[in-house]
Amino acid sequence: MSKFNSYEHLKISLNNDGTLNRLTKMPKISANPNPGQGEFVASKDVTINNETKTWIRIYCPTKLAANDGNVARLPIMIYYHSGGWIDHSVADLFYHERCLQFARDLPAIVISLEYRLAPEHRLPAQYEDAMDTILWIQQQALDPKGEQWLKDYGDFSRCYLGGRGNGANIAYNACLKAIQVDLNPLTISGIILNQPMLSGNQRTKSELKYACDELYPLPVWDLMWELALPKGTDRDHRYCNPMKDPMLQSKICKLGRCLVIGYSMDPMVDRQQDFVSMLMGCGAKVEAHFDVGFHGVDLVDSKRGSYNLQLIKDFVK
Repeated sequence: MSKFNSYEHLKISLNNDGTLNRLTKMPKISANPNPGQGEFVASKDVTINNETKTWIRIYCPTKLAANDGNVARLPIMIYYHSGGWIDHSVADLFYHERCLQFARDLPAIVISLEYRLAPEHRLPAQYEDAMDTILWIQQQALDPKGEQWLKDYGDFSRCYLGGRGNGANIAYNACLKAIQVDLNPLTISGIILNQPMLSGNQRTKSELKYACDELYPLPVWDLMWELALPKGTDRDHRYCNPMKDPMLQSKICKLGRCLVIGYSMDPMVDRQQDFVSMLMGCGAKVEAHFDVGFHGVDLVDSKRGSYNLQLIKDFVK
């Protein structure tokens, strides 16, 4: 029997200089600022940091409700894609279509961040990119010549941070950074954490029970953390295991509203439920929904995907 190889499972290889070869190539979709008839969302790409080469894709519905002749203001959702820190792009077909759906069905102005990937850029680079995006949106609110879609249609008092997997981890940590600065007139109204990626040195019961998960076995999760965490740290670092950082917990009461979604056969489910307990114990307002299913079931089961979308729609007020 051949030995399990996490690199082969993830279809990546590590170069001598510490960079990755990413062998899975997803179809890429270009932004479309001028959609045709029958298309309900426009999109465009904007660079937000020339030094780090980070950029965003903005999605704006083309069918906007009006009230007394005035266009209704839409909530702003900043979305962080998944990929275990090491892979994928906002331009990948799947993530592009997911943001189109959010913009159309919530409806909302959606801002999808092309953050830097590990291991070329280890944590906290992704959190810094997320914070750059939040500050960029604040700048648009303050600038009379700011980004037109945001100025004309966005509600800066209703900004949400959201993501799935490691993207949910980014949303949580970005919000912890955001509550420490003056964002006026921007207000973070809540965070949406779909199957947040968490771990720790001590194995939980669910990690051991689903250690041989077909899609995401435990060694794969461990490798992704090994490639993402700062060198010289372990999985009890606060980026990976927030329950191990009591100093951080004093800030959690300022997070506001949190939506957490998880599944019973996800190896991380025990840790996610401990995370929810920590949030609630520290004063955060948490709506938690745990259902039967495996990690990523909402990506392949249309009914689960629709249910999650409804949860998010009800949460984004």
